[in-house]
Amino acid sequence: MAAYAQFGRLLGVSARLLRPLVGSGCPSTGFPSQATRVSNRMPLNPIWVIPGRTMFVQTQDTPNPNSLKFLPGRTVLEEGTMDFGGPRDAYCSPLARQLFRIDGVKSVFLGPDFITITKSDANMEWKVIKPDVFAAIMDFFTSGLPVVNEDSKPSADTAPSDEDDEVVAMIKELLDTRIRPTVQEDGGDVVYRGFEDGVVKLKLQGSCTSCPSSIVTLKSGIQNMLQFYVPEVESVEQVKDDEDEEAAQL
Repeated sequence: MAAYAQFGRLLGVSARLLRPLVGSGCPSTGFPSQATRVSNRMPLNPIWVIPGRTMFVQTQDTPNPNSLKFLPGRTVLEEGTMDFGGPRDAYCSPLARQLFRIDGVKSVFLGPDFITITKSDANMEWKVIKPDVFAAIMDFFTSGLPVVNEDSKPSADTAPSDEDDEVVAMIKELLDTRIRPTVQEDGGDVVYRGFEDGVVKLKLQGSCTSCPSSIVTLKSGIQNMLQFYVPEVESVEQVKDDEDEEAAQL
């Protein structure tokens, strides 16, 4: 029964991306309205509080069983997102470095008001990792240290540029205003990596990186929406990392 429940939850994410908007002549966008997104958002787990501390941290399930979304109740990043695939990538973030010290943490993703943790072992239960993550988050935010170093900037690949043509500008606007907010609700993000010969290249981050439903989300949700508003888009492809993209171009 647990397997059926998990499968149903994964299908629910794709359904949210594909559900048309209803109204007087409103075209199908492939993404739900704000009210629909709120009503379908995965429920928050009970608040965790450590005695003697005044900070409250909530958790929220994601479509990826190996990723969990932690909400500290305060701003994490002022703008953009940051994805750390391992301890070596976390040199610019004191918060990420602290979280990587926890046994079982595979990757850390920082969003505007949340932190997504992906565990390295699918067989390890979250109840083993959660207490250490809660303690690390609370200790960090009471330390006064910056989330990221001053010389480091969060990802802003969807930001408009003077060099963008009309098609690329439209793609970036749709990603930034309609697609990314929905994906971030599930503890992930999607980053623009290029547009060439009708193909939009995107990189999935956070809980989306290894999520079983990521391909469905990419093709049935994001691709359909971009094609609806931008006829020049023929398909959407996932780029796992910069090295893979460079290798593909050789």
